Amino acid sequence: MDSTISAIKVIQPSGILDGPQANQLRHDINESLEAGARGILVDLQSVTFIDSSGLGGLVMAFKSARATGRKLFFCSVGEQARMLFEITGMDQVFQIYSDQREFGQVLQETPELI
Repeated sequence: MDSTISAIKVIQPSGILDGPQANQLRHDINESLEAGARGILVDLQSVTFIDSSGLGGLVMAFKSARATGRKLFFCSVGEQARMLFEITGMDQVFQIYSDQREFGQVLQETPELI
């Protein structure tokens, strides 16, 4: 595997992304950053709903990654999450890919992404 791609940690939450799950997700992201991941890809394929606490957790995780000079990416965003991101303007802030395959292709073509 390409070293650039191996520097990315994939995290796949599932179900409803609410306050408690968002806290766990932030914990997982922070652990991955502390372990040396250069970037985090949050695959939302199995997330059925994101509430305001969940969105807040994603924003805090995004800021934590940015504060350490690392990046947070998203993929496989469902319809409800996409609408939430659009309404709040986070679709203009988050880097969103259709799926892990597209992210991997972009990363291979543009390794400076991370």
